[in-house]
Amino acid sequence: MNPSPSDPVPRLLLVEDDLVSAAFLRDAASTLPAEVHVAGSLAEARRAIDAMRFDLWLVDAHLPDGPGETLLGPCDASAATPALAHTAATEPAVRERLLSAGFRDVLRKPLGIGELHAALRHHLGTSTRIEETRPTWDDDAALRAIGGDPGHVASLRQLFLQELPGQRRRIQDFAMAGDEGAIRAELHRLAASCGFVGAASLAAVVRELQASPLHPQALRRFDAAVDGLLA
Repeated sequence: MNPSPSDPVPRLLLVEDDLVSAAFLRDAASTLPAEVHVAGSLAEARRAIDAMRFDLWLVDAHLPDGPGETLLGPCDASAATPALAHTAATEPAVRERLLSAGFRDVLRKPLGIGELHAALRHHLGTSTRIEETRPTWDDDAALRAIGGDPGHVASLRQLFLQELPGQRRRIQDFAMAGDEGAIRAELHRLAASCGFVGAASLAAVVRELQASPLHPQALRRFDAAVDGLLA
């Protein structure tokens, strides 16, 4: 289900001066879905903030006209708008500096689409509605995967649903233990199974969780997606 006109997709401000990085982050964030406005400098970002309201800022730590954290100080909107920094820097001191300046999280570049989506959903929270556009079951994909036999698809889906609660329990146990490797191995098997039976909506959440196996929001979305299939 797509968001209705009365419940619009979130509007994001992406502040990034590198054209390649800006294009990737813009396109990736747009598929959340979201409306993404790109600014190439602090000056452009401030003009955008003065002109419109944003649900979240995604700000490069190093911009042509200054460090990204300076955007948080003079803008009144910064107190109410969640802001995430993104940087290729690996030094712990850089992360600490950005968090101390007021960013709610620091994303390390390069980052995958699943990791980006997980962070955006987490920090957008429940005030903004984000709906998956993928169907629960993709019959055409399942038929292509196993050679076009609807009866075989139905049998595989029954087996898939029988196995799914056990897979979820194992992933939950691994998450409690903080074992990312075990979660990824279980998700690898589950992703293959989703492809064979055409479990499109669950497959999307599995990809998100593969990017961030211990992310609380990604784990909750996985749990909700499994509930949706088993209901």
